Order: sequence, then C-alpha cells, then structure tokens
Amino acid sequence: MKIHWDDRSPEPIPKSYRVTMKQAAIAALKRCFEMEDLRKLQYEVSISLVSDEEMRGLNKKYRDKDTPTDVLSFPTTDHPSQSDIFPMGDIVISTETAARQATANAQSLERELAFLTVHGTLHLLGLDHETSAHDDEIMNEIQDEIMGKL
Repeated sequence: MKIHWDDRSPEPIPKSYRVTMKQAAIAALKRCFEMEDLRKLQYEVSISLVSDEEMRGLNKKYRDKDTPTDVLSFPTTDHPSQSDIFPMGDIVISTETAARQATANAQSLERELAFLTVHGTLHLLGLDHETSAHDDEIMNEIQDEIMGKL
C-alpha cells in the first residue's frame, strides 16, 4: 500500500505514528479483501492531517456541517491503471479533534489516529455507518477486531 502523506496539522505527528496508521490501513484492507486480491493491485491512498479550522471548512463544504469532525473520507472514482495501481481516495484527519478524543477516551494519540485511519479506510471501501445500520454494525465489528490486534 502506498500512502501519500500531507501533514498540515498544527503539531506534526511523529513518523512512528505514520507507521502505525499505515499498518491500520493495511489491516482494514486485509480484513475486507482476500489476500490474493491484495497481491493483484497496489492500493494507493492520500492521508492529510489538518487543524480543526481546516477540517471545519471541509465539513461545511462537503457535509453542510459547520463544525470540525475527526475524519472525512473521499473515495475516488478512478479505476486501476495499466500499472495495477488502485487509487482508493483521500482520508483527512483533524489531529486536534483526534487529540481531544484520545484524552477523553484515556488512550494515546497514536491509537486514536490508527482508529481514525481504519475508519476512514472503511469509508473508502464503501461502508457508511451514517446511512446504513448494517454498515454501522459491520464497521464497528471490523474496527474492534483490527484495533484489538494492533
């Protein structure tokens, strides 16, 4: 899996957190696809780490909600190229919201960012907990399973 990183957060995250986030994204892919599928295509995703202010603007623009949120996902409509690269889309995470949630849940920021990466990846794969109770159940099951292993 290829990840394009764009860290625009107020306080850049440590490189070790990126490693954990990449492991989380790969775990979500492995959980949702057969291993053979993962060997056929090279998955590619962009992850942007932003401030609450920037996230609020994105949330307002794309969801008409004038408040920051923890994670947004933007699936791509592109198809694999001849080089077998599958661009999944973009995940945007507010590190400020993630830090608040980590504190509220008595966990590390690294774990919260990994969780949000799994959550965002599942959205890129087409699951949507906000519009489907079935997807909500599936997402919770997959997230719990992956985070238990990480």
